[in-house]
Amino acid sequence: MPGSRAGIGAVSHETAGFFAVAATALSQLVQSPSHSRRAEAGRRLAWHVLLLIAAAAVAIVTLMYLVDAREIVLMPRRGTRDLWPLLILTDFGKAINVLGLLLATLFGVALFVPRLRGMPRARLLAFGLRVEFVFLAVLFPIIVGEIVKGIVGRGRPFVGGEPYGFNFVHFADTEAYASFPSSHAVTAFALAFAVSAVWPRARLAMLVYALLIGGSRLVLLAHHPSDVVAGALIGVVGAMLVRYWFAARRLGFAIRSDGVISALTGPHEERLKRVAHGLSAP
Repeated sequence: MPGSRAGIGAVSHETAGFFAVAATALSQLVQSPSHSRRAEAGRRLAWHVLLLIAAAAVAIVTLMYLVDAREIVLMPRRGTRDLWPLLILTDFGKAINVLGLLLATLFGVALFVPRLRGMPRARLLAFGLRVEFVFLAVLFPIIVGEIVKGIVGRGRPFVGGEPYGFNFVHFADTEAYASFPSSHAVTAFALAFAVSAVWPRARLAMLVYALLIGGSRLVLLAHHPSDVVAGALIGVVGAMLVRYWFAARRLGFAIRSDGVISALTGPHEERLKRVAHGLSAP
């Protein structure tokens, strides 16, 4: 049937376009770094990461010894009926929910790009590149956090029956001993950093979001305060490393002469055309 063959041909064309966009995006991501100022950015990143780790390490140790056990006894008992709003809120920081939404958005971009031409196509590609960065900036620290969690094996609040912050069973690989770091905090703070990096006007809203997610884990007795701080550290540092990876390959970010990384923002036509040129599809 002529109509059926035409329909099948259109579907095949769109499928080919989808895979072409995905393949080109992946090839750009794994290409060798080319930015001439990546060394300056790398030194600046290393310095900032060391400062963050040092400050967070002091905070984590202080919280473990002076705050963790005292804080959890002040929280409402598990199962308290009035906590249902926090049970809803905390799901907005769940890794599978955040990554699922970002991945669905990426699939949508890859599906619609082959249907567009000109500036609409370029704008959608530029948006897709930003979402790709946010997705990887959340995924990478989540993986790191899960590895650390499995190694450390810290008991969640009141595991063992007592408010004790040093209940460790290394390599336990069980939910009861998966308290350090908080995966929700990793996800929320990585997402907050990544979104703020590409959409700076959202910085305050994303900071509030991350703090609310981290706070919800404390009130729900899912984590100790030091777990949340450790999760925030892994989330932010992981997202910073992914941002450097993108900037060193000239993907969505610029590097100034002093090593500062900034997002390529604004609907600049020539810039969007360069993005579209690198991600062309049939």
